Amino acid sequence: MLNRLQESDIKLLRVFYAVASCNGFTAAEPVLRMQRPNISAAIKKLEERLDLVLCHRGRGGFQMTKEGEVVFQETKRIFNAFDNFVFNLKSLHDDYSGHITLVLMSSLPLKLSQAVSKAVKSTMQKFDDIHFNIQTRLYNEIEHVALSGECHLVVSSYDMVKPESLVFHPLGVSNTGHLYCHESHPLAKYTGDFPDSVRLEDYASVGITGLSSSNYVNEQQRMAIHTFSDSFESCLSAVLTGNYLGLLPDSLVQSNAQGLGLVAIGGEAFRFNHEFFAINGKNTILNPVLKHCIRELNYFAQQE
Repeated sequence: MLNRLQESDIKLLRVFYAVASCNGFTAAEPVLRMQRPNISAAIKKLEERLDLVLCHRGRGGFQMTKEGEVVFQETKRIFNAFDNFVFNLKSLHDDYSGHITLVLMSSLPLKLSQAVSKAVKSTMQKFDDIHFNIQTRLYNEIEHVALSGECHLVVSSYDMVKPESLVFHPLGVSNTGHLYCHESHPLAKYTGDFPDSVRLEDYASVGITGLSSSNYVNEQQRMAIHTFSDSFESCLSAVLTGNYLGLLPDSLVQSNAQGLGLVAIGGEAFRFNHEFFAINGKNTILNPVLKHCIRELNYFAQQE
């Protein structure tokens, strides 16, 4: 079993990371510039070092084990941190090249996703030899990712008390939404304010893990959360069953659920508004590259 990470282990982990990212040995060959027998030997050696089976390979194709999934996620964090360390080190020498890790909250509005792509393109055009690692995380992971040093910037909403360890750059974009149900639900007829006879606590609702303002908007009538989803997309799927109420962004409903019978209910009493930010940890060095990226994000996010 591995007790201490050595330089040779880092090389083996990079091979595994490429194989897992490419979902197979053959697909990883051009990425690693290695032949399949050498890749297979490296994975076998890593499994021996870790005393774990990381993946199955055979007629059924490539498949990671549960242990392999954990190692893959931890490896991703390690290499993100390495890339960020090298990028920050270069910045101290006024060398603005390398990889920027940008983490996006899942369920971003299309307008903001487009702003991200334009800001990334603008940054890569302005600075030579800059590359972006763009990843998506669930809302309840955002604070940890921003603080851990795994990334340079996070684009997300944030509805909790803002910690002093994070820096928030407003993007001038908000996620507006309402309380939704399926047209088969008993409350579907109440597109305006609920009458006094309606007790929201009598109806099952689905909440979003970690996003308190998407679970409780109206203090007078709190939703009865019977189950939780990890994103707005999975919340939408639960609402479509007709068994749950749920707070959903209007943009998500309009872009993904047209004709599927979703109805906004409860009027403006259950309207929510989440502001989006570019977020970085206070220890992140905001060099000219990152500053430019944040300015461009702000600019393009506010364009019609």
